[in-house]
Amino acid sequence: MTFSTSPALLTLSDADRSPLSIRARALVFADPTSQRLRAEVERLAASTLPVLIQGETGSGKELLARHIHRSSDRQGLFVAVNCGALSPKHAEAELFGHAAGARAGTAGRAGWFGSANGGSLYLDEIGDLPLSLQAKLLAALENREVMRVGAQRPNPVEVRLLAATSIDLVRAVEAGTFDERLYLYLSEGRLNWPPLRERVGDILPLAEYFLGIYAQRLGLSPPLLSPEAQRQLEGYIWPGNTRELENVIHFALLVSKGGDIQPEHLGPANPMALIERQLERLQASPSLQEPLREILTRSGVMPDR
Repeated sequence: MTFSTSPALLTLSDADRSPLSIRARALVFADPTSQRLRAEVERLAASTLPVLIQGETGSGKELLARHIHRSSDRQGLFVAVNCGALSPKHAEAELFGHAAGARAGTAGRAGWFGSANGGSLYLDEIGDLPLSLQAKLLAALENREVMRVGAQRPNPVEVRLLAATSIDLVRAVEAGTFDERLYLYLSEGRLNWPPLRERVGDILPLAEYFLGIYAQRLGLSPPLLSPEAQRQLEGYIWPGNTRELENVIHFALLVSKGGDIQPEHLGPANPMALIERQLERLQASPSLQEPLREILTRSGVMPDR
C-alpha cells in the first residue's frame, strides 16, 4: 500500500495486479464526512467481522473492501465476485466448487470460496445472489466448510466475507428476496459509504489525482483546473459517482490539448448542458418543455436565457 503526498489520498500500488480501472486505485478522505468514516473503515479493517458496504454504483465500494483486506492480518487472497454475473445454472459450482467428474469430463475445482481460503471473499451486489444459495453461503461461513457439487464430504475453508450492495437489503428481506439470517450476519460490520455528491470535499482531490495519472499516461504535464472548472465540478451532482468523475476528467484532458481545464472541457459535468439534453430527449410537445424550463429558471437551476 502506498500513500500520496496528501494524507487524505490513499492509493493502491501497481503491484496490485487486479483488473481495476484508475478510479479503483484511489480513496480520498478529504471531506469531513469521509474523514469521519475513515476511522470506521480502519476499525473494520482491524477486526475479523464480516463487512457489508452499502453505497451507490460507482462510489468505490470494491476499493474500500480491498483496503479492508490489505489492512487486516489475512494471509490469503482477496477474491472478488460479481454476484450479478454468476451463471444461474452453475452458480453453486462457481461459488463453492465441484468435485472431479461432477460434470462430464471435468476436473475438480475449488470455486471462489476455495480460492479465498485464508483470505477474503468479496461479493459485489450480494443482493443479486440467488436466494437458494444464500442459506448455503451462511452455512459455509458459520461452519467453515463447503460441500462442493458432487462431493461426498465437505471441505474445510476459512474465509472472511466482505460484501457490497447498492440496494436496500432491509426491503429485500421484507420482500422475501434476501435471507434475513444472512443479513443479520452481515450487519455486524455494516458500513454506509456516501455518494460523491455528499462528499464534496473529495471531488477536487480525486479530480487532480485523475488528471495527474492520465496526463502521465499520455506523456503530458498535468494541467490545472481553472477556478470556474473547480466550481462546476463541485456543483455537479455526480449520479455516476467516482466512475463518472474519472470519465469526465479523462475527456477534459483530451479536449483541452494541454491547456488548463476550463468549464467547456468538462462535457457531461456541465449541469446546464445536461439539463438541456434531458429536456430535448423528452418525448413531449414544446408546450410542456417550456414550462419545465421556466420552473428550472425560477428555481435557479437554469439561468434565464
